[in-house]
Amino acid sequence: MVTTLDPAVADRLKRTDDGLVAAIVQDATTHAVLMLAWMNDEALQRTLSTGRGTYWSRSRGELWVKGETSGHVQHVREVRLDCDGDALLLVVDQTGPACHTGATTCFDADRLL
Repeated sequence: MVTTLDPAVADRLKRTDDGLVAAIVQDATTHAVLMLAWMNDEALQRTLSTGRGTYWSRSRGELWVKGETSGHVQHVREVRLDCDGDALLLVVDQTGPACHTGATTCFDADRLL
């Protein structure tokens, strides 16, 4: 597996000071926003090469593949870079709930407006 991100893609990314870029995850069928996660270059490259949502866990300080332990996997259909290069959109087929709380989406809990 190639672990180095294509330089043409890497050059377009605007990362945080700790080398991360926000990844917004959207359900391919319902178009619901499922979650927000973070990716470093390796997580993005693994996602692109495997088709499985792979992210950087800020709390654990390591890569994690969505669904690896829960079975609630994300099969990635598309990855898009926003116009500023500081966010990614992943369009996925989600198996089971996306949120670690068991909710379909991480945005079910608190509606502010």
